[in-house]
Amino acid sequence: MSDAAERATELRVSKDRRTLTVTFAGGERFAIPAELLRVLSPSAEVQGHSPEQRRLVAGKRNVTIADIRPTGNYAVRIIFDDRHDTGIYSWAYLRRLGANQAELRVAYEAELADEGLSRDG
Repeated sequence: MSDAAERATELRVSKDRRTLTVTFAGGERFAIPAELLRVLSPSAEVQGHSPEQRRLVAGKRNVTIADIRPTGNYAVRIIFDDRHDTGIYSWAYLRRLGANQAELRVAYEAELADEGLSRDG
C-alpha cells in the first residue's frame, strides 16, 4: 500500500465517544472502539521499551475519547477520559488496529483471562 493510501483523511468520534472512525485516502474505513485504542495504546506507558515491559491494561470497557489532537501530518494523540494521553497513533498504527481489531480483541481478552483480570476492572 502506498504512503498516500495510508494517510488518514477523516477522523470521526461517535456521539457517545466510544468509537473512532478512521477513513484512509485509499478508501478503507474502520470503526475502532475506544477501549481497544486505549488498551493497545502505542505509548511507552503501555508498550514499554521492549516486549518484556509491555503492560496489560484491564478495566477499560467503558473508557471514552475525550479529545484528539493532530501530531504533525502523520499521527494523532488521543486523550481518554481516564487521563491517558501519551500515545501517538500513527496512520499506519490506526490502520493496523482497524484491520486486525477482531483478532486483537480475542488476544486481549484471552490475556486478561490468563491473568485473572477483566475488561471491567
